[in-house]
Amino acid sequence: MCNLYSMTKGQQAIRDLARAMRDTTGNLPLLPGIFPDYPAPIVRNALDGVRELAMVRWGMPSSKRAIYDAATKRADKLRAKAKPVDFDELLRMEPDGGTTNVRNTTSSHWKPWLGVANRCIVPLTSFSEFDHAAKQDVWFALGEDRPLAFFAGIWTPQWTGVRKIKNGIETTDLFAFLTTTPNAEVGAIHPKAMPVILTKAEEIETWMSAPWSDAAALQRPLADGALVEVARGVKKDEIAT
Repeated sequence: MCNLYSMTKGQQAIRDLARAMRDTTGNLPLLPGIFPDYPAPIVRNALDGVRELAMVRWGMPSSKRAIYDAATKRADKLRAKAKPVDFDELLRMEPDGGTTNVRNTTSSHWKPWLGVANRCIVPLTSFSEFDHAAKQDVWFALGEDRPLAFFAGIWTPQWTGVRKIKNGIETTDLFAFLTTTPNAEVGAIHPKAMPVILTKAEEIETWMSAPWSDAAALQRPLADGALVEVARGVKKDEIAT
């Protein structure tokens, strides 16, 4: 599961490769360490149909079942302490930490967001997978110079719910990106999955505009040898190019 990546290219490079016609990010800084539940740049098909570079919060809504199960566990703990439980209110305020990676696109939970209107691409220059044997992050990129690429993602506008109990109910735009089986380089560190990465202009156009029957074919790993290890043991890939 990829829960850490970097984006150290300028926004003009992102706009050019993604063919974004509008930029609402302002003065976009270099982002050597992007973490879940924080805003990050994406290029999305905006609600008015314009392809737009925007800052959106990382982590799509979790399934209703996952939230219900979490609320049930919390209710059980309260009852065990002989505390009163209003389950409907508990469920309404159950925190949803968000889902950062999307693998099973046949799930009924994800199907509403697979159409063109909810597709996005997420710019990156490197990404990290955690090496549990060495207990450290391992960073991968398309080359030592960290060329620009994009994760294939989905987004949703104006989600309303609770991320953190202390903040209460919030309304915000959210995104996540797809994963697939790993190639050789990533599989040596994380054998379960790697992000779906788009490197060519035609792949970007297919993901952003084609029917799902065509776009679904992009949920596949990069070829073996396409990635190189560029850093280890750090939470930020500080090299800016």
